[in-house]
Amino acid sequence: MAGQGSSWNSTPLQVLHALLGWIAFASWSISFYPQVILNFRRKSVVGLNFDFVLLNLTKHSSYLIYNASLFFSSAVQRQYHQKFGFDQMIPVAANDVAFSAHAVLLTVFTLFQIAIYERGHQKVSKTATAIVTAAWFAAAVCVFVAVPHKKWLWLVSCFNTVQVVMTVIKYIPQAVMNFKRKSTIGWSIGNILLDLLGGVTNYAQMAVQSIDQKSWVNFYGNIGKTLLSLVSIFFDILFILQHYVLYPSKQKASPPKLDAVSKEPLIESSENAHSGNV
Repeated sequence: MAGQGSSWNSTPLQVLHALLGWIAFASWSISFYPQVILNFRRKSVVGLNFDFVLLNLTKHSSYLIYNASLFFSSAVQRQYHQKFGFDQMIPVAANDVAFSAHAVLLTVFTLFQIAIYERGHQKVSKTATAIVTAAWFAAAVCVFVAVPHKKWLWLVSCFNTVQVVMTVIKYIPQAVMNFKRKSTIGWSIGNILLDLLGGVTNYAQMAVQSIDQKSWVNFYGNIGKTLLSLVSIFFDILFILQHYVLYPSKQKASPPKLDAVSKEPLIESSENAHSGNV
């Protein structure tokens, strides 16, 4: 179990830590379903950007490898304690592993929907393919370097870095598209609000553990999780500002036809792949 090598000093803080963690898990997990349900009802994935799904799969797969390794592997935990102190708790909780596994499954299921439902002329762009290929090639190099020297903590940290980079990349195109269109129509604000709740509670969970342990190693010892929360919160706030403040008049208009939305590219590519609701 996470936390080997240390224990909680306050039972109320321990309970609050667990509660916040599962709120984050529920918020982030539920945010996956609107797109899956929409695809099922329409029997079509036209308007869903395939680049986003592919980047998201890379992000969550990397995050699952990191979380599962640090949570279950005694070798990784030992190296973590050697680096940050044996009195420090492992900064990955059960809800982190559960969320990552659920996210990978839902993203894979979305790819399955892409394979069986109507997708028009949409396809994965060369840009997204190159990014994903580079990410997994970098991970493979890390494995090649780490295995001979048994640098397990460094290796899982490489996967953590990949997921943070993917998180940043996947948000930027949507924010740019909203700016160019001067509208957030076609982008689910409900998904953003759930994502923001997950980010805030995830960050609060880490703070509660740090307060209990009287140490902030929890933050810089798990820099990927810290950056994940900060990046997600930043972009969620940006999307909320775009939706409610910058382009509010656009939200009152009748929703445009799917074709009008799907013509906007989420990631520019030579194929000019269509994008749409995420």
